[in-house]
Amino acid sequence: MVGIYSYGVHIPRYRIKVPEIARIWGANAEDITRGLGVFEKSVPDLDEDTTTIAVEAARAALRRRTVDPASIGAIYVGSESHPYAVKPTACTVGEAIGATPNMTAADYEFACKAGTAGIQTCMGLVKSGMIPFGIAVGADVAQGAPGDALEYTAAAGGAAFVIGEGETIADINRTCSYTTDTPDFWRREGQNYPRHGGRFTGDPGYFKHVQGAARLMLDTVGTSPKDYDYAVFHQPNAKFPQRAAKMLGFSNEQIRPGLVVPRLGNTYSGASMIGLAATLDVAKPGDRIFVTSFGSGAGSDAFDITVTDVIESEEFNRAAAPTVEQVLANPIYLDYALYAKHKGKIVMQK
Repeated sequence: MVGIYSYGVHIPRYRIKVPEIARIWGANAEDITRGLGVFEKSVPDLDEDTTTIAVEAARAALRRRTVDPASIGAIYVGSESHPYAVKPTACTVGEAIGATPNMTAADYEFACKAGTAGIQTCMGLVKSGMIPFGIAVGADVAQGAPGDALEYTAAAGGAAFVIGEGETIADINRTCSYTTDTPDFWRREGQNYPRHGGRFTGDPGYFKHVQGAARLMLDTVGTSPKDYDYAVFHQPNAKFPQRAAKMLGFSNEQIRPGLVVPRLGNTYSGASMIGLAATLDVAKPGDRIFVTSFGSGAGSDAFDITVTDVIESEEFNRAAAPTVEQVLANPIYLDYALYAKHKGKIVMQK
């Protein structure tokens, strides 16, 4: 069975509280935090970007389990904030983790689901026998224009998953996707910040596609929400995944371990993958996990996953890398001025 061989995350230690952003723009902080369910978000350090986050997440995954660099046949990095318009992030990740040149690598972009698209690609390559292992990364340093609604949640972080066959810590039983041309969120070449359709992002965007992929998965495998121990949905805020779960019949208890957005913010391509990582941090053999990502533009990828005994074996050292809970701990809080400096919104003239 093809599945997850290892995983790792990286989240910057810096944070800014949502009320601090609201203070600058004269907004009602209580209304915003209540409406979004987000209280603070991660902020990249001055020398952090999508590449460094992807590298650290991949390194964390490889600390948990030894993988021969020569057996890594593919690396895909999904993001909408790659440092270069022309220069792949995936090549840098491969070099940093010691992978050999005998591999395929590419950067993916599909808004917030580019990382899960990378998982699907790695699954196909592994299952076909073309490669022994592939690494899929979802990482972003998300952007939101000053004063825009996105600024309250756009965060930084990422997760990496090593995909292999046999002796996996979690088998991916099935995956499927639901995709349409729905322009709910976009950024043209050369623009610094994305634009969004406001409420249009919700119903015809997020909920239509998350439900479409999720119901397709449930129908395909013949399961219902009660057959799963955990569920993870893309989390642009805390309200959307909770509403999606309720609409589909999942409980708050099922989504609670993976719902990290209130203390993290929306890490875009990393969001659902970090949620899955947080769930694997507490999962036990036999647990079944339902995952549905979402990317504006628009589409969703759904996964049916079963945790195996290997997750508690000597072959896999979960404690060798920090859990999501551990990387969220001990934050360093910034005021808006330092936040703006970290995000490149203000730059010192030389």
